[in-house]
Amino acid sequence: MGTVVVGYVPKPEGEAALRKAIEEAQLRDARLVVVNSHRGGSEFDGDAADAAQAQMGAARELLDSSGVTYDVRQLVRGFEPAEDLISIAEANAAELLVIGLRRRSPVGKLILGSNAQRVLLDAHCPVLAVKP
Repeated sequence: MGTVVVGYVPKPEGEAALRKAIEEAQLRDARLVVVNSHRGGSEFDGDAADAAQAQMGAARELLDSSGVTYDVRQLVRGFEPAEDLISIAEANAAELLVIGLRRRSPVGKLILGSNAQRVLLDAHCPVLAVKP
């Protein structure tokens, strides 16, 4: 059984990535690893941790109803989200990594977000980037 890894944030781009990752996992008969990465720091206190946990509720409901075998990794390690996604994809020998991209202005389209760019350039496996 293969593995699909998805970067998830409770925003429209994260929801789109999760839906597409579920679809890809179903098509490939693969396990899904959902990564919710927080940089941490002084602003990530107990209240922020509780809020992050609560925000994962809707994602877990969608995952439960999908029938896909999944694992959720909520990380607060001080790393950039791109680092967490790439390392988890490598550790799980992922066959696909799914990320969500924000819509950007015409000028903003010239530059991808730094995390998205790093994942696209450094991932060892194919990367599927989706928009909401």
